Amino acid sequence: MNAIAEFIKNKRKEYGLTQKEFAIRSGLGLRFVEQGKVTLRLDKVNVALSMFGMEAGPVRKEEENK
Repeated sequence: MNAIAEFIKNKRKEYGLTQKEFAIRSGLGLRFVEQGKVTLRLDKVNVALSMFGMEAGPVRKEEENK
């Protein structure tokens, strides 16, 4: 699971929301919330993140071999 999907999943659980409740409140499709697709539209990612006061932005990539 990628970092954004993991963040959203953890926050959703922290807020006590089921996948269905999160989908309804965010206005996103349940398939988007459940499947964690490999390719996503950034606008939909930002809708999901905005539920927790966040948005996607440029972040320095971690080096794999430190």
